[in-house]
Amino acid sequence: MSDMNGKTIVITGASSGIGEATAAKFAGEGANVVLAARRKDRLEELQNSLQDKPGKVEIKQTDVTSKDEVHELIQFTVDTFGGVDVLFNNAGLMPLSFMEKGKVDEWEKMVDVNIKGVLYGIHAVLPHMQEQNSGHIITTSSIAGHEIMPSGAVYCGTKFAARVIMEGLGKELAGTDIRTTSISPGVVDTELTETITDEDVLEMFEKNFGKGKMTPLDSKDIAEAVYYTVQQPKNVDVNEIIVRPNNQG
Repeated sequence: MSDMNGKTIVITGASSGIGEATAAKFAGEGANVVLAARRKDRLEELQNSLQDKPGKVEIKQTDVTSKDEVHELIQFTVDTFGGVDVLFNNAGLMPLSFMEKGKVDEWEKMVDVNIKGVLYGIHAVLPHMQEQNSGHIITTSSIAGHEIMPSGAVYCGTKFAARVIMEGLGKELAGTDIRTTSISPGVVDTELTETITDEDVLEMFEKNFGKGKMTPLDSKDIAEAVYYTVQQPKNVDVNEIIVRPNNQG
């Protein structure tokens, strides 16, 4: 029997990509899974697709840019399953653009989702984990949280911030039974690039990462990394995992 049997994980950004794959992985291992995202129809589709898994799956429509909605998500989970063992802060946006394009609205959305969304998740779940003296907070950062690329000044900034927030949180929680992990994926085949509106960036992506240039990771690869960190013994805290395709420099 899996160690996750009966444990509870909350996943934001669960309606597609890494979040969807992670939900399937944990539900398959017997965990209680709470799916959170803005797109309720996609959450319902995913919940239905996971009905044959041993884990229980619930959904909660949530916009992580709303502090109140994130608190409602965590309270819903506590009321439904009695607690939260793992929070996976996975919601994210990546509308890359060159600074000279001045896409301020997109910059603000990235800050709201990629930074504030992480902070709101921590703020909501930490008191519960401190009360139960256990838990694991995981956040999706990125290779972009280590390396800056043209068109990624703001996006990379948000991912650097997410990684530093998690590192700082980990230092503050040292000596407790609450663990922290940043997952930093390289190129993954997800919907993330669909938020890019800058045509010059899309052209650059096609040139550098187009068909035949690189084989991206599958979302399931990242889900396995998330599961690995959670499955470690209580005295082992995997603070960060970098996962990239073996043909990504």
